[in-house]
Amino acid sequence: MNNSPSTGTPHKILVIGGGAGGLELVTQLGHRYRKDPNVTVTLVDQKRSHIWKPLLHEVATGSLDPSTDAVIYHAHAVKHHYEFQLGQFCGLSADKKQITLAETLDESGQQVLPERHLDYDTLVMAIGSVSNDFNTPGVSDHCFFLDTAKQAERFHNALINNFMRINQRDSGVLNIAIVGAGATGVELSAELYNVTDMLKSYGLQNMTSDQLKVKLIEAGPRILPALPGRISASARKELSDLGVEVRENTMIQSANEDGFITSEDELIEADMMIWAAGVKAPDFLADLYQFELTRSNQVLVKPTLQSSNNDDIFVIGDCCACALPDGSWVPPRAQSAHQMASLAKQNIINQLQGKPLKDFQYKDHGSLVNLSRYSTVGSLMGNLTKNSMFIEGKIARIVYISLYRMHQIAIHGFFKAMLVFVAEKVSKVVRPKMKLH
Repeated sequence: MNNSPSTGTPHKILVIGGGAGGLELVTQLGHRYRKDPNVTVTLVDQKRSHIWKPLLHEVATGSLDPSTDAVIYHAHAVKHHYEFQLGQFCGLSADKKQITLAETLDESGQQVLPERHLDYDTLVMAIGSVSNDFNTPGVSDHCFFLDTAKQAERFHNALINNFMRINQRDSGVLNIAIVGAGATGVELSAELYNVTDMLKSYGLQNMTSDQLKVKLIEAGPRILPALPGRISASARKELSDLGVEVRENTMIQSANEDGFITSEDELIEADMMIWAAGVKAPDFLADLYQFELTRSNQVLVKPTLQSSNNDDIFVIGDCCACALPDGSWVPPRAQSAHQMASLAKQNIINQLQGKPLKDFQYKDHGSLVNLSRYSTVGSLMGNLTKNSMFIEGKIARIVYISLYRMHQIAIHGFFKAMLVFVAEKVSKVVRPKMKLH
């Protein structure tokens, strides 16, 4: 079968964003067209490496070390037959079929790479999402965010410094307030208690989990609002048992150096503040003036995942606004990005071969929330009955871990993913369970 464009002319496929969906897509397309000189596949990202976003809360607490668990784009590109371009996407000319990458500077302000222009025939936007602070005063100045590995490491460094201060004084309490009780806020709350329990094993003899006070703040009536009520209730009980102060129906109107101010003018004191409430696509999408956008900056797409106003541009992942038949929207989850990447691959191939494109059909396989080593809760969707099955404990933990393994298989292949799994097990024997630097 001829996989080349129907015209026989060179065809450039450009994917912006190396998150879960973007990296899986370039891996699949790279292998598909590895022997076709007419088709080139290029990934663009402003970072040099990939960390699966659902694991960023573990980077923040030190449970996961990005220096050993990250996927390096340059090395991965060579092994999987695509090209990688480091740079920040800052401009798009749909008429010229060209994007612009801003110049790349090092920490001292010296130029590493100049501004560049890259041509494309097919463009895929997979730029993900960022936290939505809803323009709440003081949040951007006083809060930590966990959108990237760099932000997570910044929080981790501050966390370790605070642990050391309390350990040195042999007294005191570390107050941490987290706004947003979605999966990130809930999982981070549990993981904070897990790493605090481990500190004595790594020389911080005076630091115990009794000196950690976590407040989880949610504007709605319950935590995990996007998930079934049974999951929410189970997770809330687990967090309360750990010592987390769960505050529902609490609106935040501002933040300052002392903590969060609620809509009722109450000060929730905190030494460290994390904002994990809501997501949106990056603001610069609106500055491109190239797409139809939702209020959260997501790009409206056709059922084929093509931009609503340009058939040469596909959009996948968290930055994609794809309507479902019932009028709802595809949720911004890792499983959504995975499914979108699979369809985008097939539709790009069909487009090059002059075949009809397929519509996206979202399949909800359920949701899982990992409460560190304490518990895992969630639901699985039955393929036959379409009903959800509540699971928790060890079975839920195994299923949760398997989701990450499936992602590794998608970007490495089965054999290499198994080697990565074995390497992780071996490394845990010789390296600490948490990162202290």
